Amino acid sequence: MTDSDLLGAWRRHAGACVLLDGFHALKHALRFGAEVPVAVTGDRAGALALAEELAPDLREALDALLAEVPRETYASLVPRPHPTAVAALAVRPAREAQLRALGHLPRTAPVVVLDQPRNLGNAGAVIRLAAGFGATGVVTTGPLDPWHPTVVRGGAGLHFATAVERLDVGDLPLGPVFALDPEGEDIRGLKLPDDALLAFGSERSGLSDELRARADHLVALPMRPQVSSYNLATSVAMTLYHWSATGGAVRAS
Repeated sequence: MTDSDLLGAWRRHAGACVLLDGFHALKHALRFGAEVPVAVTGDRAGALALAEELAPDLREALDALLAEVPRETYASLVPRPHPTAVAALAVRPAREAQLRALGHLPRTAPVVVLDQPRNLGNAGAVIRLAAGFGATGVVTTGPLDPWHPTVVRGGAGLHFATAVERLDVGDLPLGPVFALDPEGEDIRGLKLPDDALLAFGSERSGLSDELRARADHLVALPMRPQVSSYNLATSVAMTLYHWSATGGAVRAS
């Protein structure tokens, strides 16, 4: 396929697909079943060497999929070139399938709810955490698009390992809502159920009034006096770890 053909294929798919920015995003997306119609690299030998070292299970698939283009061409396709010089487009999972996964009961792992998040990188880090712990999914409320390219980059392609959607508070999946709040009950005295919705407020203003009204329990993380807050992703990591350590389990591969 010529460079012109590759660029034409990229442009045809770009509007409807998700940008996978970097080798690790492509690696994770493929491992979790993403459909990838086009993938390019400015350094094919380097990308395949990475596959040999870090993803031998995908070496053959990447060899067949990755097309080499000039570095300048690669850089023109992404907002910010990645050190691995790899980019791909993946078909976004259907919203209906995502909603079925989030709403399926009985639930064996919590859903993480980010209430009015603002920072794209933080949202991506949370999705990466949720995938690692085997959470059912991540829901965002408010205007932030959880499939924004910067969020997908921050999530290292692990959007495809869990369900990710944006919903209004009134449309959240069924289940008891445990909302993180400094005035809540100390999490160390609680066992978080597998069907819980674990809700976290925005980095700046905390829980919205609507989410607070929907909460069944307010939960606080231990924090030294005079320390004002934790980073959002840190709060999610602490909470998911507490869930896993008190009976929840990371899903086996």
